[in-house]
Amino acid sequence: MPYALLSGEQIELLADEQRVVVAEVGAGLRSYTVGDQDVLDGYAADELAPSGRGQVLAPWPNRIADGTYEFGGAEHQLPLNEVPARNAIHGLVRWSAWSAAEHSPDRVLLEHTLHPQPGYPFSLALGIEYSLSQDGLRVTSTATNIGPEACPYGFGMHPYLTMGTEKVDQLMLRAPGRTVLQTDDRGIPVGSEPVEGTEYDFRRPRPIGAATLDHAFTDLERGDDGLASVELLNPEDERSLLLWLDDGYRYLQLFTGDPLPDVARRSLAVEPMTCAPNAFRTGDGLLVLEPGEATSSSWGIRA
Repeated sequence: MPYALLSGEQIELLADEQRVVVAEVGAGLRSYTVGDQDVLDGYAADELAPSGRGQVLAPWPNRIADGTYEFGGAEHQLPLNEVPARNAIHGLVRWSAWSAAEHSPDRVLLEHTLHPQPGYPFSLALGIEYSLSQDGLRVTSTATNIGPEACPYGFGMHPYLTMGTEKVDQLMLRAPGRTVLQTDDRGIPVGSEPVEGTEYDFRRPRPIGAATLDHAFTDLERGDDGLASVELLNPEDERSLLLWLDDGYRYLQLFTGDPLPDVARRSLAVEPMTCAPNAFRTGDGLLVLEPGEATSSSWGIRA
């Protein structure tokens, strides 16, 4: 029997100088390169995705305090997988096997059925499509409620952007959030404030510097096309990256990874989220899918 890689089957996409590798385990975005430059701070094929790198976060992103929530008149208890903080974090599909339903040289569609389980007794048909074009990488997620009753739903992803620098401190960051969520020591939102006049205002490009980021932002500035965008610029060589997100994503998490030895400010996690952290408890941005109802959202990277 052949040796199985820890991240499962590797699915490669190619277009011009772009190369993407998607992992079967979790449908994770394992790597993205343009020419000889890494766009993502990814991980090895024979490695468990560390620190959420490139992972798909469904049916909720970020945290749920104590893993408990009420929905449809019933109390639900999810497994606590952020144990020290007593949170349920980043959904239920990060370590599941996904199947490639369609695959061409520059595109793949992966699918997964999330069956009912303790803490989330609902059924979802999930899909995620990765595609390359002259405009860069596009990622489109879909979810359809295939169960007999309404269900709560949120989605996010966890890519780490890199410009090849030892630290992100020297990079210029532009980010669209007009409101930042304030959190307690468990990472659970306890309030919000405008970014105006705070260290979290990156609406005009400025160096990341010593800013420690592990914050969700909302009230995102958008262009005439309805897209919000985050841009990183390396002033040394003037290379830039732009991550865009459509109007399905109302929230955005920025994370410099300071407490994680494998990140430690080497890259910046830019996490599109359809809902706020703890949305299963607060309802902030939470989607409720009726039986048969579907939702879709897209984000992408231009390098």
